[in-house]
Amino acid sequence: MLAHALARPATLGAGRLICLDGPAGAGKTTLAQRLRELAPDAVVLGTDEMLAGWRGLPGLAATVEALLRPLATGRPGRWPRWDWTEDRWAGEQVQQPVPLLVLEGVGCYSPRYAELVTTLAWVEASPATRARRAARRDGDAFAEHWATWLADEERLHAETGTRRHADVLVRTEDRDLGSQA
Repeated sequence: MLAHALARPATLGAGRLICLDGPAGAGKTTLAQRLRELAPDAVVLGTDEMLAGWRGLPGLAATVEALLRPLATGRPGRWPRWDWTEDRWAGEQVQQPVPLLVLEGVGCYSPRYAELVTTLAWVEASPATRARRAARRDGDAFAEHWATWLADEERLHAETGTRRHADVLVRTEDRDLGSQA
């Protein structure tokens, strides 16, 4: 995936953008960490902090687009950061243009800014694997939100056709994600 992105022309101004999208618990964050190890100059942003809480998926594309459009012209991009503990917006973050930006998170890709994406990876795992990972990661803390979140992400991915547009498909299950980067 990294080789795919680096072999393609820059799409985000002078930089490249990798989007790691897919359902919750599929392994996007782990894969993003692996990419950062392989490309230490890469900046990884998780879109979870760009959501307006548990029902924030519908507004995510506008937030990401507002971050990316200035970067595409060589200017800093900005995004509001959601504080999950306080359940409110907690200030604005600034991202300077970089050679490689990796966005990871449910809904990080949108057709609204498809021309800025160098490589789109769809990361997936079986529902059972994803549920196991979510339980291991979050315990019972977010169990009450899980069913609603899954329905929201399924609806969003159906609307955007993200998997269909992917350059790379990564099926993780419980294996090592290092070989996929």
